Amino acid sequence: MKSAMPFQIKLKKFSDQQVDRASDQLGQELETYPFSAVRSERYFVDGFEDLRSDLEFELSQKIICIEALQQVACKGLRHGGEMRPLVWKILLGYLSVNSNSWEDELTQHRLKYTQLKEEFLASPSQCTNKEEKEYHANGLLRRHEVTNGDHPLNLRNGSTWNQYFKNAEIAEQIDRDLERTHPDIEFFSVNSPISQTNQAAMRNILLLFAKMNPAIGYVQGMNEVLAPLYYVFRTDSSEDNTLHAEADSFGCFVQLLSGFVDNFCPQLDNSSVGIHATLSRLSQLLKANDKDLWDHLENSKVNTQFYAFRWVTLLLTQEFEFHSIMTIWDFLLSNPLGVQEMLLRVCCSMLLCVRNELLQGDFAANLKLLQHYPEVDLRHLFDVASNINSP
Repeated sequence: MKSAMPFQIKLKKFSDQQVDRASDQLGQELETYPFSAVRSERYFVDGFEDLRSDLEFELSQKIICIEALQQVACKGLRHGGEMRPLVWKILLGYLSVNSNSWEDELTQHRLKYTQLKEEFLASPSQCTNKEEKEYHANGLLRRHEVTNGDHPLNLRNGSTWNQYFKNAEIAEQIDRDLERTHPDIEFFSVNSPISQTNQAAMRNILLLFAKMNPAIGYVQGMNEVLAPLYYVFRTDSSEDNTLHAEADSFGCFVQLLSGFVDNFCPQLDNSSVGIHATLSRLSQLLKANDKDLWDHLENSKVNTQFYAFRWVTLLLTQEFEFHSIMTIWDFLLSNPLGVQEMLLRVCCSMLLCVRNELLQGDFAANLKLLQHYPEVDLRHLFDVASNINSP
């Protein structure tokens, strides 16, 4: 079998007819060459990218090569944003690498989400009405009985209505946070008609997560982590996917949080997996890569927790313009090291990118700078992060 090789076509050496023949030949060669051998090659026609982009090529395979997809996606999907929903679902493990299974997997995920909503988000009265309808469907009548545990005035622990009212309190907190989620963007703004549907869906996702994970519950800031996911899936170019954005966002939200949910659990704050250990890891990364800057921040009492707590727990969603967050998450989700490890490296890179300003600043100036991080070139930020040395 032939070995793959890059094609360089110079238009100035060929007529239009010759170029067409060469293009057809290239398409045939791509089908003939070994599946994995041509993955990393990029094809240009006199400096222009070939009609088939790297990303389209990777997603067209029956079995997706995760390593190859990561290599493409880590550069940012600015020119393939319409494919970002699918790429994120694969990178997060919501969809398998077998493209032939995607339709069945999506159907199962979405059906499961519907069942979970019915089980966890329905009020006791709705559950009772459903039972009554099922009973009557069998042609039977029965006397309606209300036990003490089912009565709305029974607020004892274990009462279904007591638990329902507790959940209502969580829902109120979620609603308050959603009102503050990117209020300057029409998609999220409470004053926008379209935002009402979006907020209702995000509310369902966060409340369902809290009910299914009582040890963690809902923590302020989860709304900010959910926002990019829901935005990407809700603005999918596929109408069918858009209709199921709520279900897909929930599944991917669970997948994403599973990697760093310990940061949201106060009981684990001082453990080896809690937020303090995570911030200590960031401090050690900085010390290993720029001892002078680390010494300056330590001597000026700029504690990592003062600025990086928000960076880490909210996955940088408050530090950059909203659409830049998408590109940053492309980089985080596509790195083989994992989201949390790469997040810490990006945070370290953020410090290194403003090194000169930090070395010249005192406690007040540096804290203000890091809590209101300036605009930076993301490509440079990623390059620095990719070259961070582990301690």
